[in-house]
Amino acid sequence: MKTLIKNATVMLPDGPQKTSVLIEGSQIAEIDPAESVEADEVIYAYGMHLMPGVIDCHVHMRDPGFTNKEDFRSGSKACAKGGITTFLDMPNTNPETTSQKMLEEKLMLASHKSLVNYGFFIGATAENMKELKNATRTPGIKIYMGSSTGDLMLDNPAIVEAIFAETKLPIAVHAEDESIIQKNLSECPNTRNVMDHSKIRTEEAEVACVKRAVQLAKEYKHRLHICHVSTAAAVAEFEDHADLITAEATPHHLFLNKDDYMKWGTLVQMNPSLKTAEDNAGLLQALLDDKIQAVATDHAPHEYSEKCKRYPESPSGVPGVETMLPLMLDMVAKEKCTLEDVVHWLCEAPALIYDILEKGRIEVGYDADLTLVDMNKTQTLRGPNLITKCGWTPFEGREVTGAPVRTWVCGQEVYNDGKFDESRPGVEAMFDHSRGGYWAGLDD
Repeated sequence: MKTLIKNATVMLPDGPQKTSVLIEGSQIAEIDPAESVEADEVIYAYGMHLMPGVIDCHVHMRDPGFTNKEDFRSGSKACAKGGITTFLDMPNTNPETTSQKMLEEKLMLASHKSLVNYGFFIGATAENMKELKNATRTPGIKIYMGSSTGDLMLDNPAIVEAIFAETKLPIAVHAEDESIIQKNLSECPNTRNVMDHSKIRTEEAEVACVKRAVQLAKEYKHRLHICHVSTAAAVAEFEDHADLITAEATPHHLFLNKDDYMKWGTLVQMNPSLKTAEDNAGLLQALLDDKIQAVATDHAPHEYSEKCKRYPESPSGVPGVETMLPLMLDMVAKEKCTLEDVVHWLCEAPALIYDILEKGRIEVGYDADLTLVDMNKTQTLRGPNLITKCGWTPFEGREVTGAPVRTWVCGQEVYNDGKFDESRPGVEAMFDHSRGGYWAGLDD
């Protein structure tokens, strides 16, 4: 099967170019092919921009164990609508992904249900060092250095240090200092006010934990990725990256802050917590300065009724896979960044950080994971219009300009302007951790 996407503005590694892209099978076969080239399908994309498919390197698809909130089918359809062609899923499912056996069971489950490509982190516990040392087919090790569920919280400094010292895979951390969180919690006992969430999970808790993780990464020369940075104050701790350290921001930490509790209450409760408008600006500047390298959703859906419980019974987390790319494209429309910036943060950088093979760029020989974007399409974000099972968004009512309209996964069109082709599933993402990650990749 040959597909020709004709006369789009194509976001190439060297910059945008008005040209055509030929897909053959699952790969990009030619860029700027001859006018005489033959194809089974020709798509005229005048006025559109063709991007690499987005790689969301931080999601919680809730499968297995919490499929009332999301599962691989519903979550991957939501990804396809949002221009995301690959997701990397976190280990706090039920059962938790803390062994090679469980990792491979999730891979098998996703192979039958996911419309887009997938990969799964292995979670660190106090007892699974052997599993962490021997794990394969994974982007890396996830360490929760702060409150989490089940056995996945690791606040024992000796065990955390041993993981940095004795394992080889990239480490991704949720960085919030548990002792600071507990101290803050003791100072507002029996609170029922969600605004206290940001008084409990403070910037000090994040900065202290980030500082410790960075120290360990440098001491043991171990690659480290800091998940969902929420405060600009943390950036100073890792801007000296030592060619080891990368970080991500989320749309909710870029576009929401503590003032939003007044309007949205527990719907904007998340970990790490919302900070200030100054932090919103500081995180964007850190992205522009390459001090933060990637944007990821931390997609963490909950049922609306559960989310609306009174604090602190309300769970933390918000959905995001359908809204991330439109929100970032809207930043381009508002001239706060460029489309090249968005492609780097959402496509190329995640592939470099986690050594994902043949993804993140429009280049001959790469997988044909692509999204066609209409930079002039305006929409109002509404929960009932979302594919995700939870059916709500913390960005309810926000008008944005720029939207993905068609998505291809390994050459197969899975989404076209509201319609899905579910006939062929996505595939397992492949990782080559000998490539050296983001900083080594920038030298290519």
